[in-house]
Parts: sequence; C-alpha cells; structure tokens
Amino acid sequence: MGIELDAPGRGSQFFGAHTQSPPAHHSGSRSKMSAPANSSGGRSVGHIAFSSCSFAVEACFTVKLYHDHISDSRTPCGTSALSFCLLPRGQEKHGAVLVNGQSVTRTNHPLQTGDVVSIGASGEVRAAGLLPKGMKVWFDDASLIVIEKPENLLSMASETEREKTAYAFLTDYVRRGKRQSQHRVWIVHRLDRETSGLMVFAKTEAAKRALQADWDDVNKRYLAVVEGNPPADQGVLSSHLDETGPFRVFSAPQSKRTRYAVTHYRVMNRIAARTLLELTLETGRRNQIRVHLADANCPIIGDQKYDARTNPARRLGLHAAALKFKHPLTGDLLEFESPLPEVLARLL
Repeated sequence: MGIELDAPGRGSQFFGAHTQSPPAHHSGSRSKMSAPANSSGGRSVGHIAFSSCSFAVEACFTVKLYHDHISDSRTPCGTSALSFCLLPRGQEKHGAVLVNGQSVTRTNHPLQTGDVVSIGASGEVRAAGLLPKGMKVWFDDASLIVIEKPENLLSMASETEREKTAYAFLTDYVRRGKRQSQHRVWIVHRLDRETSGLMVFAKTEAAKRALQADWDDVNKRYLAVVEGNPPADQGVLSSHLDETGPFRVFSAPQSKRTRYAVTHYRVMNRIAARTLLELTLETGRRNQIRVHLADANCPIIGDQKYDARTNPARRLGLHAAALKFKHPLTGDLLEFESPLPEVLARLL
C-alpha cells in the first residue's frame, strides 16, 4: 500500500508503506484549500509507515490513500485499519487525528480509498485547544495565518469586550498559551461580529503592510441567505455609504461624509421565501453587504439591525466563503474556500 503526504502550499510527497525517510520538499506556486489545514506551512514533513512502529510525530501532515484496492490481513479487501502506533500514547483522544476533517478516537477506525487522514503533532493539538469552538486554522506559516471565524465573535477588541476576540484567541494560539512569548499577530482586515468565515492575520509587521497595501486586489467572496428575492439573477448594487455613525451605516447622497461602495451579486439558489446569493466586493466598507441588500429589499436573514423580519437560523446569514491573494513573501497564489455553514445550508 502507498500513501501520499500533502503539506499545503508545498506540493505532495509520496511514500511507500515502509518508507524510512522523507524526500526533500519542493515549493509550489499555487495552493488551494477547501478544508481546514491541519499542518503548519513551511514545516518539514515527517515519515510514516503503515506497519508496527512507534515514534513521536514531529510535524503535521496529511495522509491520502491512493491505491484502488487496499488489502489488510485484519480487514476486508478495500479497507485498511488506521493504527495509532503513529502517535504518542493517548494522542488519539486529544484531536490529533482527523479523517476527512472529523476527529477520530477509535484505534481501529476503518479507512476507505480516498479518505484523507490528518495527523497533528502534540504541540499543534495543544495549541488548537486554545481556540474557541468553531474557530479553525486553515493555513499557518512564518508570514501569515488564515482562520475561519465563527459567528458572534469580534474580530478585534471593542470598548466593551477586549478578551473574547479572534485577535486575542489567535495571539494565545501563536504563543502556545505562554504569556511570556514574544509571538504575536497583526490585524489585516475585519469581519463583523455576526459574520462567520475566512480571515487573514499577519505574523510579521512587514507581512501586514504588504497584505494591507494590496487588500483591494484580494478576491473576496461571500455567501448570504436573504429574505425574498433580488431584482435579477445577477447584478450590481452601489451607493454612497455614510459610516460616521457608531451603530448603523446607511446609503446617502454623495458628500464629504460618504464613501462609494460597489457590491456584485449572483443568485445561487431560490426557494419561496429565501434566496442564496454569492457576493463579491469592489470596495470594503463597513456593513457594505448588509446595507446594500437591505436597500434592495432582500435583507440578510437574522439581520434585525438592517430590517430583517425573520431569524430562522438564530444567527446572521452571512459567511465569508472565499479568499484568493498572493503570499506577501513568496508571491505564491493562495486560495481558500469555506462552505456555507450547515445551519444556513439547511434553510435552502
């Protein structure tokens, strides 16, 4: 049996069933991720064997079964049993192993061809335990970190909340819970508290400056479940937004107090009472999507601030679903896609 080890942004490494040392890495020019990465970019990939063995995993990596027919003396043809001899004792109980993105604790969990197994080092698992429920790390290297923020979590501190923020949790994460550590993150952009989805934080000040300088060129895509139907299957919403108030943003005649905002939308799915929209932004104004959709008489579900009448998911129906941008240091094109949360998908 053979296995394939994937490190995001690094290409794939092939190993036979009893490989004893990994080949050298090679860099890729493009990295696309559609599931949270359980490895830290830029770290070396360890070796692995599906045979009796016992060693501490020194890095995170992904195992992909590649053969069409896998035979094992303990399991029926076409399956293989996952053995936790790959991990220090007890690590299977602490989220170190994921199969197709789901935590696995059974030491004889059967694998099917095509399954993806992610194995994390003990330090990575402990760090992940510092994050709140729903907050996931998709990509992590020396320059930046990409996360999925859950709904109802501030991006950064406010006057009334300084500790329960994505920034604070992520700072603790990169410091591995050690207060004396000098590691930190820098804020590149924000998502509203009520919005879930992908965010980028820098891990150096130089990376922050580079990412913010090119932020208008970053491809940002959102998914929104809205009340009613927009005027057409696709179109452009634009207005001058007054963001000077502390609570609510609104469209207004052009003046020194306003900034021009442009939102593109496309209908992805319709039912009688609701519509799923894909939205891309030309500009990044505060509450831009929420204001434009309310102006179009199809407010986002759960958005009472902007006149929504229903709240079937008990949360705002807005999700930051995709980011595409160039790595500030290497220039590699990075792409990330996060699916619509299940609680919203069930409404359509």
